[in-house]
Amino acid sequence: MSSLFDPVQAGDLALDNRIVMAPLTRNRAPNAVPQDITATYYAQRASAGLLITEATAISHQGQGYADVPGLYGTEQLDGWKKVTAAVHAKGGKIVTQLWHVGRVSHTELQPEGGAPVAPSAITAKTKTVLIKDGVPTFAPTSHPRALKLTELPGIVHTYAAAARNAVETAGFDGVEIHGANGYLLDQFLKDGSNHRTDDYGGSIENRARLLLEVTRAVADAVGHGKVGIRLSPVTPANDVVDSDPQPLFEYVVKQLAQLGLAYLHIIEGATGGPREIADRPFDYDALKQAYREAGGRAAWMVNNGYDLPMAEIAVKEGDDLIAFGKPFIANPDLVRRIR
Repeated sequence: MSSLFDPVQAGDLALDNRIVMAPLTRNRAPNAVPQDITATYYAQRASAGLLITEATAISHQGQGYADVPGLYGTEQLDGWKKVTAAVHAKGGKIVTQLWHVGRVSHTELQPEGGAPVAPSAITAKTKTVLIKDGVPTFAPTSHPRALKLTELPGIVHTYAAAARNAVETAGFDGVEIHGANGYLLDQFLKDGSNHRTDDYGGSIENRARLLLEVTRAVADAVGHGKVGIRLSPVTPANDVVDSDPQPLFEYVVKQLAQLGLAYLHIIEGATGGPREIADRPFDYDALKQAYREAGGRAAWMVNNGYDLPMAEIAVKEGDDLIAFGKPFIANPDLVRRIR
């Protein structure tokens, strides 16, 4: 019977244990450049089976918060090289999370002060972070513009380019596509934020199209076994909602099952909040079953509010990886403490 401390294979990633550090936004990368302290931070936590970095913008347009890192500039990649080298020196494995925030942004953070982009021109009822005179402040997100159909191939290309930058230049062991928490790919998935009438809106198949195109392109760019993807079927984060998430996400995972990915990272319930949402019931066992029955063999990673007893039960019942978030902030030696 498996335990949290047994090694596990996730695609091409041979992991020493089943404890994962979840991505945690830090807002400590001025000009989107990781600093020396970033390398120290991740190296301190390298005893985790896998580290997932803070969400990292694939482009300037993909930025949504002040002082978050990027993967599209030479200085940014040089900063990440220091991070991956420090983690590897400690024997750790690290992937970076590919991020395009879509409408969860502000004109002050966008190229030439432009409007954020989204599937549809619907403002997210949420806030972002701006930093003025060294002081971080929350600000309402700006009204977005709907992406043109002709722009979507460029979005797909940018994801693939960022993945290549991450693996081939910055030295990451792989990448995680951020398809969760109300950011761009999740905005396309869910009918509360996607009101398009073209091939990327309406039906489940159409709304899932961009996420699947991005995943295929990223996997082709760096190798399918180096790619994970994060999904959040029912989280209300950043003002997203779908009227019927069970069939939507079962369709998505059935399509992902054909791609030979490293892992699927599933947020159960509300990100950083309750695991059960009264008005949004969801069957996560059925989701995993749909994936496995479709031939999916990637490691199954679960996330949200796990403590040690819950994690031990999850591994015994067949989940492959357990992601811990907040406990890693104050406990860089969390793996030792859990053991």
